[in-house]
Amino acid sequence: MPHKPQIKVPATYMRGGTSKGVFFRLQDLPEPCQVPGEARDKLLLRVIGSPDPYQKQIDGMGGATSSTSKTVILAEPTQPDHDVDYLFGQVSIDKPFVDWSGNCGNLTAAVGAFAINGGFVAKDRIPENGTCTVRIWQANIRKTIVAHVPITNGEVQETGDFELDGVTFPAAEVQVEFMDPADGEGSMFPTGNLVDDLDVPGVGTLKATMINAGIPTIFVNAEDIGYKGAELQDDINGDPKALAMFETIRAHGAVKMGLIQNIEEAANRQHTPKVAFVAKPVDYVSSSGKSIGAGDVDVLVRALSMGKLHHAMMGTAAVAIATASAVPGTLVNLAAGGGDRTHVTFGHPSGTLRVGAEAKEVDGQWTATKAIMSRSARILMEGCVRVPQTAQ
Repeated sequence: MPHKPQIKVPATYMRGGTSKGVFFRLQDLPEPCQVPGEARDKLLLRVIGSPDPYQKQIDGMGGATSSTSKTVILAEPTQPDHDVDYLFGQVSIDKPFVDWSGNCGNLTAAVGAFAINGGFVAKDRIPENGTCTVRIWQANIRKTIVAHVPITNGEVQETGDFELDGVTFPAAEVQVEFMDPADGEGSMFPTGNLVDDLDVPGVGTLKATMINAGIPTIFVNAEDIGYKGAELQDDINGDPKALAMFETIRAHGAVKMGLIQNIEEAANRQHTPKVAFVAKPVDYVSSSGKSIGAGDVDVLVRALSMGKLHHAMMGTAAVAIATASAVPGTLVNLAAGGGDRTHVTFGHPSGTLRVGAEAKEVDGQWTATKAIMSRSARILMEGCVRVPQTAQ
């Protein structure tokens, strides 16, 4: 019995920050996939090569890590004074689902460039030389992000000398502003506290800062769970007991944050919340062999994504770090030395990153006006992805 041939779907494979993903224009997707639902999810799973019980994604575009199992759909803006709608799908590696519950801050740096190249930005707003400001509506969390994309001779400038720890080669700098970055509705601190006692069965009662900014994130102290804050990926990802502990912390924190009703729901919400641990600075050697001195950073942060320690830092988690550091009394702020601050340089497994945030207290509630960081992005490949017709 003959099988149907594969279909071709226009797509662009891009790096944004320390992540990679497959980018689509909504109008280029097969018609059944132009609306949310099973057909779209099945297509994206097949594009990436999931679910894969081998956890290698050999038969797809994914790279078998949370940083490289990502998809982006851009569409005409649904909000006034914006250039494009940005929808992010985190594709599970070994399970058949796509998580739409949060944003990817790293890939946001590539969204601006893709929006310009994809015709979403009016030509009269693209300078011949200079910077193009792209106004992005992040559809997952319904927030505005502004990307400042360098332009040379009327085209997106991708090459440059900006270095980003976690990315091997330098590129052009893209500044990204996350406006009003508190994620979702309600308080930036959903429990009403800057620090909570989080009861975690089998672990104990942990001090935790739980914040909705950039992406819902649970911060705990490294020393409370037996770490120094200078760990690299192999120290965590090769330890099944440690990964199980972090997932338990994440699940119970998610319930306390009101993101899920019971811990069983956490298995189908892998992308959010994130869990991270913080510590005061110490000397360490990054994954690239680069020596990071205690005096080079304000605080150490390690974060897990999709059940594994991230090789650098998720962009959205960096927003959470920046925002939490700007609020006196949070665990991140205290580990960074306490007091008022508008920026923080933190150490992660691949090196360091400087991020800024503006936060203020109004009527007893903390709010953030924006968070800022620099990233880079470039096109890796463009053309079409091919998928079997049964995948839609």
